[in-house]
Amino acid sequence: MQKVFGITGWKNSGKTTLVVNLIENLRERGYRISTLKHAHHNFDIDKVGTDSYKHRGAGAQEVLIASGKRWALMHEVAAEQEASMSELLARMAPVDLVIIEGYKLEEHPKLQVIRAENNTDALPESANNLVALVSDAQLEPADYGCKGPLFALNNVDGIADFIVEHCQLESQ
Repeated sequence: MQKVFGITGWKNSGKTTLVVNLIENLRERGYRISTLKHAHHNFDIDKVGTDSYKHRGAGAQEVLIASGKRWALMHEVAAEQEASMSELLARMAPVDLVIIEGYKLEEHPKLQVIRAENNTDALPESANNLVALVSDAQLEPADYGCKGPLFALNNVDGIADFIVEHCQLESQ
């Protein structure tokens, strides 16, 4: 089973910026990192007019695009139920840590990013396993259903240290 850690919060809280900073920080420490991001809307990574777009438009269930630099697999869900987080993780190559952006209600350990100028609401009570808060404001973690620490939004080293310790990642 892959080691996973989640970054969650409300829209425009700074989740993606934090994920990018954590990837860079943890990679510099020698860890192999992958990410899994949940999108809440009909998204498309393909561009109108490309061959792969035409393949999907024609009804291909899956389209795999490959080059000498990368490959990407697109799977059309259509009438199927959305894949669970565990099903998606099973498709990923092994790494030291998968950082998950979104998936508020899943069971994995996660932190909530909160910006004072944005939505400072707590996550729903069903958002289990909240182990830390990250914010640009002074907040009380217990008010958010969190027994863990509060980190400053710009304390990427401290947040990365916490994740390494929490996930018991081996030293690199």
